[in-house]
Amino acid sequence: MPDDIRKDADAEQHRRSLQPEPAALGRRGFMASASLAGFALAAHPIQAQTVITTDMNGLTGGNVEIPTADKRKLPAYYARPAQGTNFATVIVAQEIFGVHEHIKDVCRRLAKAGYLAIAPDYYFRAGNALAVTDIPTLLREIIGKVSDTQIMSDIDDTVKWAAGGVAKGDTKKLGITGFCFGGRVTWLYTAHNQGVKAAVAWYGPLEGQTNEFRQMWPSQLVAKINAPVLGLYGGADPGISNDSVDRMRAALKAAGKPCEIVTYPDTPHAFNADYRPSYRAGPAKDGWQRLIVWFSRNLA
Repeated sequence: MPDDIRKDADAEQHRRSLQPEPAALGRRGFMASASLAGFALAAHPIQAQTVITTDMNGLTGGNVEIPTADKRKLPAYYARPAQGTNFATVIVAQEIFGVHEHIKDVCRRLAKAGYLAIAPDYYFRAGNALAVTDIPTLLREIIGKVSDTQIMSDIDDTVKWAAGGVAKGDTKKLGITGFCFGGRVTWLYTAHNQGVKAAVAWYGPLEGQTNEFRQMWPSQLVAKINAPVLGLYGGADPGISNDSVDRMRAALKAAGKPCEIVTYPDTPHAFNADYRPSYRAGPAKDGWQRLIVWFSRNLA
């Protein structure tokens, strides 16, 4: 199993062990509620409801299919202001659980702030992550079969799509943000595409072993990261050590990169995931405000 996937799995198993299942729903009812809400089944236990739900008032968007370099149709979700054009564009890189309702809501939050936000489902060739009922299967059968190279190509195609048609994006003002596995993707894509103007990486693994699917790690790509990247990490994350975060922070500083990494003390992994017990309102709200300021400053 690739090292980043193992870290995500270990961290998720640890979080599960600390959180009881909501008694009011029971296991069967809880799973059904999660499914009906559009969340990945593998993401349970989740809270009875999300803390933040963003409406579509003043927005337009929905599910789309994006042509890819290998002649496939990449599923994606987008949101943008209903009025206007040439919107600064932000790619939203999903968690390990796929493009579920929380990721879609993040797109709507960004749209409310004036951006075109797009979340591509770069797992789609391997299967439907939302339909998988257990994390080991998700990691083995879906994520473990999707290479970094393929993900970079799919995001490239998403950026091309953003520049025309219904998207109305301005990809000269390109940003990316992502969570967990998507936080790692955020670092990688910023190094991959020199057109990225700003990035915000939420608790993405920084170090690990390379293999045919995980060819490089963020810590190995510092020299290629030229855009401002804001990293947001939990100091009590069982899957991402504070030492690895400190090493990345020091490497970026030594290389003179315009990046900043914030560590929230006593804060777990996935602290922005408001549909899960790992959610921490204080760090999540502070991180989101930092994201808005970061993008406002660098994508204007």
